Amino acid sequence: MGLCRFLSASRKELFLSCIAAILLVLSFPAWNLRYLAWAAFVPLFAAVENKGGIQAFFLAYLSGFVFWLGTVYWLVHVTVAGMLALVLYLSFYWGIFGLSVSWYRQVSGRPGLLFIPSSWVVLEYCRSHAMTGFPWALTAYTQSDSLSIIQISDVTGAWGVSFLVVMVNTAAYAILRHWQRAGRVYRPAVIMAGCAFMAAWIYGAVRLRDFSLDIPHAESVKVSVIQGNIPQELKWDANAREYIMRTYTGLSLRASVDSVDLLVWPEAAVPVPLSDGSDYQLGLQALAESWGTALLTGAVTRRETGYYNSAVLFQPGVAPAQYDKIHLVPFGEYIPLSRVFGFLQTIVPLGEVQRGSEYRLFRLGQGPGTAGAAFSCLICYEDMFPELSRRMVQGGAEFLVTVTNDAWYQRTAAPFQHFQASVFRSVENKVWMVRSANTGVSGFVRPDGMVLGLVADTSGRKIFVPGFSTGTVTRSGGKRTLYTIYGDWFVISALIIAVLCSLGARALPGARRRR
Repeated sequence: MGLCRFLSASRKELFLSCIAAILLVLSFPAWNLRYLAWAAFVPLFAAVENKGGIQAFFLAYLSGFVFWLGTVYWLVHVTVAGMLALVLYLSFYWGIFGLSVSWYRQVSGRPGLLFIPSSWVVLEYCRSHAMTGFPWALTAYTQSDSLSIIQISDVTGAWGVSFLVVMVNTAAYAILRHWQRAGRVYRPAVIMAGCAFMAAWIYGAVRLRDFSLDIPHAESVKVSVIQGNIPQELKWDANAREYIMRTYTGLSLRASVDSVDLLVWPEAAVPVPLSDGSDYQLGLQALAESWGTALLTGAVTRRETGYYNSAVLFQPGVAPAQYDKIHLVPFGEYIPLSRVFGFLQTIVPLGEVQRGSEYRLFRLGQGPGTAGAAFSCLICYEDMFPELSRRMVQGGAEFLVTVTNDAWYQRTAAPFQHFQASVFRSVENKVWMVRSANTGVSGFVRPDGMVLGLVADTSGRKIFVPGFSTGTVTRSGGKRTLYTIYGDWFVISALIIAVLCSLGARALPGARRRR
């Protein structure tokens, strides 16, 4: 308790910090108690109330540590040391948030209905890009099942949903505190948060109605996603190559009976590196010819410049087309600043992968109504970055495909947390998302965020089961959302709001007395 005395933190405040983190953890998979997110920050606000800088930072840092430990715990299946290092780093953003909240309220005497959610959005954006970025578990993702609320993402990106959730939390705390002190409701908080929430909900309801009216008029492509369920320890085992190919070809044969236009295999589905003219590449081309359908597969490819994590499209009568992954996983596919962090080769499984240099627009060349259908492919971690999806849609993609392999993380919440990002990438750009994952989650996401056709066994299990699912994907027809066109304008607005609120905090005469 010596540290607690030094930081002037009581057991109650420590408890409140931990409770805030636990409530937010429960809002994400595998618990999916999304309603808790609307009040999860309230205990943290109570903990940092009237605290000095170091105390507020410490309490919020503790909350962040508990949250990230409960969210990315599955990284222990890859690296324990790496998981702890990541948690310690990510908690720093929570610490800065707590420091900002405490400072603003003490200086201005105001609840910070605009400053606090704006600061949170800016911090989420920063951690999504700093050190190559870790945009996992954005607060917005807790609401991935709330279709009416998340439709604002096609204007603001996911950041708008994060802002709304934190704003409601801020208002809830302001209302509770004012009631305790004055015995009456704090109307500004009710009005501001209530209007923001209702505006988002009404906008969502309108967008959902508009989408349902557009469906019958869109051209479509029939797609099958293949979930091979290949154990991670077998993926590169030379003795398992025949078994792996037999699994994928067998599932594809069953799916192709339904006259599909496109078959999708997951990331690195091919058990050997592909190169021009290699036996496996020629074999995959022959499969596409014999099935009379296009085949998109994840594969490690080899060229003179090195190895690439790629997606390769095989079509009857057409030369293979290839996309090389642009945004690599730091400390997984490469080590940034290797001269400084080279020692990490001893604690993380490192692959030597080269970065792709350009976006790829794939086009289907056969089928009535599907000829010329254009799509782009995100590989694994890339679907976490909204700017990548946005650029692909700007480049002409009429739907998106994600291929991934989350087998590393075993039977944990990781695949379901990862899947939430695909929901938002669909809504942000109002395009279909086709998702093929080695061990799940595989299926389809409509442009309104509705999840369809997940691969599952008879008991309903969606991960670590083999299978396939076929769905009809409508083409966007070149329509663009405001988010697709203007990108992260909302983050810039949040930064401006936070700065203006900070500058004006001391210029509020008698603010503390009025509160």
